[in-house]
Amino acid sequence: MQPNNTKAQKLILILKGIAMGIANKIPGVSGGIVALAAGFYEELIYSFSRFDKTALSFFLKRDFKAFYKHINGSFLTLLFGGVIISFFSVSLILDRFIQIYPQQVWGLFFGMIIASVLFIWIEVKKYSMFEYLLTLVGVSFGLTVAFLTPGQENQNLLFVFFCGMISISGMILPGLSGSFIILVLGNYKLLLIDSVNALYYSLKEILLFDFSFLENEARMSLLVIMSTFTLGSITGLLVFSKALKWMLKRYPQKVTAVLIGFIIGSLGVTWPWKRTVDDSGEIIKTGTQELFLPNLSELENIYVIIFILLGFGIVTLLEIYGKRKTTK
Repeated sequence: MQPNNTKAQKLILILKGIAMGIANKIPGVSGGIVALAAGFYEELIYSFSRFDKTALSFFLKRDFKAFYKHINGSFLTLLFGGVIISFFSVSLILDRFIQIYPQQVWGLFFGMIIASVLFIWIEVKKYSMFEYLLTLVGVSFGLTVAFLTPGQENQNLLFVFFCGMISISGMILPGLSGSFIILVLGNYKLLLIDSVNALYYSLKEILLFDFSFLENEARMSLLVIMSTFTLGSITGLLVFSKALKWMLKRYPQKVTAVLIGFIIGSLGVTWPWKRTVDDSGEIIKTGTQELFLPNLSELENIYVIIFILLGFGIVTLLEIYGKRKTTK
């Protein structure tokens, strides 16, 4: 792989990292799609594969220069520098928009997810009966996750670690959104908004030599969660990603069939029109979520539909651009 020597190349790679970070943060959009579209997917997979026994040997010998070179460190540093920048900035924006315009945000996500499913399906050349069966299994699993355990936040550190392992998949597999799976598991706001914001504010206060956050129990709890999530992501990168790559290499269409079914079954999680009701059906602030069809005579619902179409259009443009890059 060629090093990124010029300042322009370095800046472009940071910008690509920012785009990839934004994609990984948004349910339904895979960072792998951005990597493919922007022309650095092959180098990304190559760099990930360099975290092997040789890299571990260099690290244990404290030969950090050889370790950095072996893992293609210059590329990863610039790329993930951009990812980190986007994670902090986008999380603050998303947090604000979800509070003020929840239906529009979920509408955008819903449109993105529908488009992602459609394009993954188009890539499948021919379905066998067994693969249709696997899709139904995926749908069943998605429905189970989405409706039997709907969006319940879970701060258990073992579960947070597992979410971290899952989240890294969106960087490795084009079309599979790690953030969407976290959304389905109920920890999207906790892990990708609240915890990221807690880290951002803590770092900002440290730069101002303000360490009062150390006495803030809620902040420290979020920082522990963020650390556990990060550790899970690194573990997933080193272990789980290789297993996924192996499965895709040997059984690409079967894995895709299950993923398509899972995403279809889980669409209810991002359905923009939902309300929280109690056992009698009365709308309350906390309780079981109920999906409902919108009244299209209301202008607010028209706006939500526009955002669904916008989300669909964004993913469509990414896919078209990505295919043009791969055909050149």
